[in-house]
Amino acid sequence: MLNHKKIAIVYDWLDKWGGVERVLLSFHKIMPEAVFYTSYYDRRQASWAKGLTVRTSLINRFPKIIKSNRLLSLFFYPYAFESFDLSGYDLVISVTSSFAKSVITKPGTKHLCYLLTPTRYFWGQVTDYLPGHLTRLLVSPVLNNFRKWDLIASQRPDKILSISKTVVDRCRKYYGRSSEVIYPPFDIDYWQNIKKMGKTAPVFNKKYYLVVSRLEAYKKIELVVKVFNQRPDLNLIVIGQGSLQEKLKKMALPNIRFLSDLTDVQLSGYYEQAEALIMPQEEDFGYTAVEAQYFGCPVIACRKGAVKEIISENKTGILFDDQKEVCLAKTLERYKLMSYNLKHQSRAMARKQVERFSQKKFKQQFLSFI
Repeated sequence: MLNHKKIAIVYDWLDKWGGVERVLLSFHKIMPEAVFYTSYYDRRQASWAKGLTVRTSLINRFPKIIKSNRLLSLFFYPYAFESFDLSGYDLVISVTSSFAKSVITKPGTKHLCYLLTPTRYFWGQVTDYLPGHLTRLLVSPVLNNFRKWDLIASQRPDKILSISKTVVDRCRKYYGRSSEVIYPPFDIDYWQNIKKMGKTAPVFNKKYYLVVSRLEAYKKIELVVKVFNQRPDLNLIVIGQGSLQEKLKKMALPNIRFLSDLTDVQLSGYYEQAEALIMPQEEDFGYTAVEAQYFGCPVIACRKGAVKEIISENKTGILFDDQKEVCLAKTLERYKLMSYNLKHQSRAMARKQVERFSQKKFKQQFLSFI
C-alpha cells in the first residue's frame, strides 16, 4: 500500500520526549522512508529523533531564546508551516496540537491530519496559558485573529483522525469537522522487554503515590502538590520536568520528591511499586495511564478528558469530577477503601487493558485510511 509513495510527516516541533513523541516513532516504524517536517528541532532535547530525516523551517535559525519559546515564536508559526514545499509528496500526515495541520498541499497530494487536540491556547484552555484577566484582555484581539486563521487551517486536511473520543468532540465543536478515532499505539512488545529487565529501588521505603507528567500549568500538577502538602502522612513522587519544576519544588514539603530523566526501565519500577498514578489534568488521550495500566498500577484521574476512555472505572481506577483540591483529597480517602481490590483487578486486567492500543491495531487502522 505504501510502496513507491513519497510521504511527509509534519509535526509542530521536535524539542522534547513524551507520549506524542512515542507516536512519531511508531509512524517511523510504519513508514521508515518518510521525511519529517517541523518548525524547530532541538537535537539535544530530542535525541530520540536522531534516526529520522528532518527538515526544519526558518524558525530553526532563530536564537534559541526565541525558537524554544512558543509565545515568542507565535507570529512566525503560520508562515513557517505554510512555507513548506510539499509538492513532491503523495501523502502528507500532519501530527498536531497546533500549527502543523496548516501546511498547504497540492490537489494530487492526500493530507491526513492526526489531531492531538485543537490548539489549546486558542480554544478552551486559554486561562492555563495566559493567566490573569488583564493579560487576556490585552491579547484578546490577537487571539481572535489566530482563531480565525486556525479555523481556516483546520479545513485544509482531506481527513482528520483524532486520538480520542474527547478530541473528536472538540474537533466538531471548534472546527466544525467530523473525525474518527484512532487511539495512539502502545508498543506492548517494547514494554514487555522493559518489564523483564527488572525493577528500580523506590525513593521511599514506604508506600507512595505517583505523578508522571510534564510540569506545565495545564497539567494541574500544582493541585496535587497542594493536596499532598496537607497530607504529610502520604508520600508522592513526581516524575517529569517543565517550566513549573522549580516553583513546584519550592512549594513541596519533604513527603514529596521530584525526579526527571529516568530510563523506561526505571520508570517501569515506579509504576509497579506505586499505590496509584494520579492524573489531575484534562488529557487529550493519556499515554501515562496506558503505561500505568500495563504495569498493574491503578489510576486516580479527573473525569474530564480522555482518561475515562482508558481505565475501567472502579476496576482499574477511579475518577473525580472537578480539578479542585477538595475533590482530589476526598478521592484519595475513597481510594484507600478500594485500593486492595483496585490493585488486584489492575494486575489481573493489565494485558487486556492495553491490547486496545496495540501497535498492530494502530497500524491496521491508520493504513485503512491511506
